[in-house]
Amino acid sequence: MEPISADAVASEGATRAPLGWVEDVLPGYEAKDLGAPTAYPARADGELARTLVRRVDLPEQVCGVALVVHGYNDYFFGVHLADALADAGCAVYAVDMRRAGRSLREGNQAHHLDHIAELGEDIGDAARAAVADAHERTGADLPLVVHAHSTGALGAAVWAHDAPDPALAGLVLDGPLFGLPMTAWQAAAMRMVPSLARVRPRQVVVPAPSPYTTGLIERGWDFDTRWKSPAGVGATAGWLAATRAARRRVAGGLDIRVPVLVGSADSTGPDRLDNPRHGSQDTVVDVSAIEAYAPGIGEDVELLVVPGAIHDLALSADEPRAVYLEAVRAFVIRVLS
Repeated sequence: MEPISADAVASEGATRAPLGWVEDVLPGYEAKDLGAPTAYPARADGELARTLVRRVDLPEQVCGVALVVHGYNDYFFGVHLADALADAGCAVYAVDMRRAGRSLREGNQAHHLDHIAELGEDIGDAARAAVADAHERTGADLPLVVHAHSTGALGAAVWAHDAPDPALAGLVLDGPLFGLPMTAWQAAAMRMVPSLARVRPRQVVVPAPSPYTTGLIERGWDFDTRWKSPAGVGATAGWLAATRAARRRVAGGLDIRVPVLVGSADSTGPDRLDNPRHGSQDTVVDVSAIEAYAPGIGEDVELLVVPGAIHDLALSADEPRAVYLEAVRAFVIRVLS
């Protein structure tokens, strides 16, 4: 099989991926087109696609299904996280959601959203496909654990409240976007975003580059910079309004009926490469918002604060990453037992 690649999905002749599994860009993985969304279709944005990725090797004893959900300016490449989930007994899958990574198509405005439910639809469709595929591979009806990061974690939390998959047994939120570090001026400007989003939803409001992503490269992480760009992805008015509304829902409390593990760094700092703690604190989201709102999203919520971790705890330095992955492994084993 020819592997799916960034060049292939971006080319005009590859706007539709094959219906079956094909070799992925990651060795030992396969990818499959999930088709276009139906509830929240494109609005003059080119074709929308979603991609399901699966780890080919299964654990000797499969106890559940794990679905990995990426964040903003992101896609699935974390094979070390997948390995930890497999060690916990999971058949591992991941989704590249609409306008992201393997699912980017010509004309798409990367990572744009009009409503947080767009992410929920992509997560739900991927969850159903993953559970069904794992049933075909194992012959068993398996419980599901979702591991979601940042904006994907915000979307997964709202999805788990609004329309969770019946197989959902647990949820892991890695550095969820429950709040943004903002000055008083930025907070005042944010209040005007919903009005702008109603008339110009695709207007780029925050075009800043991503020192966070540059720092990951400098610390040795390897990923496709066309899908996770150091130049950043301009945040649109629609995305800002959608995530703001979702954060307000989280702040008001959710009712997630399954156990939730919420992972957070121990501090937030400036996203600048001259920040001496750039590689040991969250430089993207406000961790105080995670601490404040996580207890209110469900009845069984464990908040894990990892000293020295960064925004994506699974991409932290060796010691905090090991602490986080072991906690995820233990949580998954608990909820699947």
